[in-house]
Amino acid sequence: MILDKETAKKTAELLLQINAIKLQPQDPFTWASGWKSPIYCDNRITLSYPAIRNYLHQEMAKQVESIYGKPDAIAGVATGAIGIGMLVADYLNLPFVYIRPEAKKHGRQNKIEGHLESGSSVVVIEDLISTGMSSLKAVDALKEAGANVKGMLAIFTYGFEKSVSAFQEANVDLHTLSDYSHLLEQAADTNYITEKEQITLENWRKDPATWG
Repeated sequence: MILDKETAKKTAELLLQINAIKLQPQDPFTWASGWKSPIYCDNRITLSYPAIRNYLHQEMAKQVESIYGKPDAIAGVATGAIGIGMLVADYLNLPFVYIRPEAKKHGRQNKIEGHLESGSSVVVIEDLISTGMSSLKAVDALKEAGANVKGMLAIFTYGFEKSVSAFQEANVDLHTLSDYSHLLEQAADTNYITEKEQITLENWRKDPATWG
């Protein structure tokens, strides 16, 4: 869910400005899944731009408090959301942990890095929601550790039906600063894409697995 349309369009504008999001309907990318895609998103790039990372983490921190109140801790999903999650936690003066995709094979074999008291209320920070599977696995890990997961806040989501359904089935509340619809609206408003390219981009999201 988008909390604020102005924030959604501003976030999209900034991500396009630094090529954290690239739109190439005429020269598609190939994702690791094998999908052909006219869009590629790497929000870790935002960490290299102080003004943009400050805008993003401050907006996320404000939304955490507005939506969930002040939790006991902030958790970032490795690896993409460690940086932005730490900045959100620092802004709110809260403890921070991060969740690995799988437990370490050596040492203490941690899946959650950092100290988290059982029963702590936690808001999870993500950089990007694609299918949502890795994000929800992180939520499961926190719940297994005894955390009370209040919800998740991400920078951007493609808004795939698969991810929407997955979050609903898992009963996990998801909010994002921006999403695919606001991205296309911002790109069209600023002539970043043509009307024909906008149609192509809209068609891709309807069936990304077979597009192209």
